[in-house]
Amino acid sequence: MTHAHPFLTTEQKKELSDIAQRIVAPGKGILAADESTGSIAKRFQSINAENTEENRRLYRQLLFAADDRIKPCIGGVIFFHETLYQKDDSGKPFPQLIKDKGIVVGIKVDKGVVPLAGTNGETTTQGLDGLYERCAQYKKDGADFAKWRCVLKITPTTPSSLAIMENANVLARYASICQMVSGCCHGIVPIVEPEILPDGDHDLQRCQYVTEKVLAAVYKALSDHHVYLEGTLLKPNMVTAGHSCPQKYAAQEIAMATVTALRRTVPPAVPGVTFLSGGQSEEEATINLNAINNCPLHKPWALTFSYGRALQASALKAWGGKKENGKACQEEYIKRALNNSQAALGKYVSTGDKGTAAGESLFVANHAY
Repeated sequence: MTHAHPFLTTEQKKELSDIAQRIVAPGKGILAADESTGSIAKRFQSINAENTEENRRLYRQLLFAADDRIKPCIGGVIFFHETLYQKDDSGKPFPQLIKDKGIVVGIKVDKGVVPLAGTNGETTTQGLDGLYERCAQYKKDGADFAKWRCVLKITPTTPSSLAIMENANVLARYASICQMVSGCCHGIVPIVEPEILPDGDHDLQRCQYVTEKVLAAVYKALSDHHVYLEGTLLKPNMVTAGHSCPQKYAAQEIAMATVTALRRTVPPAVPGVTFLSGGQSEEEATINLNAINNCPLHKPWALTFSYGRALQASALKAWGGKKENGKACQEEYIKRALNNSQAALGKYVSTGDKGTAAGESLFVANHAY
């Protein structure tokens, strides 16, 4: 008989659970502002803005300083390491700026994907070395949750059982380390992100099958590592056909496939599922999230968003790297946040207004951070 030596006190469990619940309170989701320096360079390039530390600070300040209309919409913000230590124009640290709005501060802690030997171009994610010490420091510096991304691909030969097992175990090890961080402070809530890329021409059924296999392996690994599920969140892909699939599916079909996959694999103990947008346009990501929340199946978790590009594409375009466009940038971001908040409640009604970039495809092949 296996035996789990308890590593969390009742108080620690309560704190982790409370943080997770705050992030996915009704109508709330996550702003993923954790693009690496290299990743944000590509975004800035699209608007002819120079990728300097000051420009990155100015842009993120606009998002973080958006007015109180975002309070009911955003439960958490994921920071990149650099951003966690930046300040606004008045000298207030960004984490404090966020916390003053009642929003939970998060931090990306993985160190990117690396090739997995013996596979057909598959990867695993590095960054476990020194993770405990980094998490303890991040907790002291204001972060209450973390994110770790693993990546899997659908092709005729992938994902392999090796890639599924390796990535599931890496995610579980990361999650247990986050929850262990204690001493002067309690733990960090881990967001578990096994992303199945939308690259390829596979149909909806194939994506659903692979998603179920991956999530089943992830929750088996989390169980094996004694991770406290009530103090975690899941950040999966929606079940969608490959970007090159000739058949187009309705939002209701995507919703049914997604909720079915989750019901078969994700324990009800998990407080919330915060979907990544996976290259969908801003409007698509909102419509599909709304359909998921209106799916007629029983859904025991909060189903909400953790969007990067799907909250920022129009805002970034409106800003254009120009100081005088700050207000326009914030208005576009607030609009997307309000729309997705409504979608998380199943109450979004599309007006057909495409906004600055709302209808544009955000697909990037082989997307990396």
